[in-house]
Amino acid sequence: MTNKRRVILVTDGDEYAARTIEYVASEIGGRTISQTQGNPTTLSGSQIVQFILQANNDPVFVMFDDCGLLGEGAGEVALKYVAEHPNIEVLGIIAVASKTHQTEWTRVDVSIDRFGELTEYGVDKSGLKDLELGRISGDTVYCLDQLNVPIIVGIGDIGKMARKDSVKNGCPITLKAVEIILERSGYRGNGH
Repeated sequence: MTNKRRVILVTDGDEYAARTIEYVASEIGGRTISQTQGNPTTLSGSQIVQFILQANNDPVFVMFDDCGLLGEGAGEVALKYVAEHPNIEVLGIIAVASKTHQTEWTRVDVSIDRFGELTEYGVDKSGLKDLELGRISGDTVYCLDQLNVPIIVGIGDIGKMARKDSVKNGCPITLKAVEIILERSGYRGNGH
């Protein structure tokens, strides 16, 4: 296969994240690997790549979750494998903030707060602007700084944020994050 599959990685895999990502993917004509839902991630990186390669169209959304484990957990091991695979092109990453017992953090290029505003600061789990410039704390973000990707967008707890990102409301924060990733990566649909 010579054409790389274009993917968006999401550092959350609970049921709210899954519903939100499936909704957003359907809105933009993408596909979600629903088998990657899980808290924590149970599939290996090579299993996930096989699902991505079989998906009908791009962009393909893939979820990863470490369930609060400190250090590089199963979700991050799988995420790194997928991101570095030769048949995969990562368009961007949605880095999801969480409350971790021992803080893990990553740099982000931009964050979106729960009101839909872009900020150079990080955001917390509730989607409120944090004190740190250009970084967020989360539980599946430990390895993101090691990856060469076009953009990392930080958001609060996907599908939640005081119901402002719920499917009922059209998932505006997650949708905006995806739009920023697509715009920054130059992706214009299948074949581009």
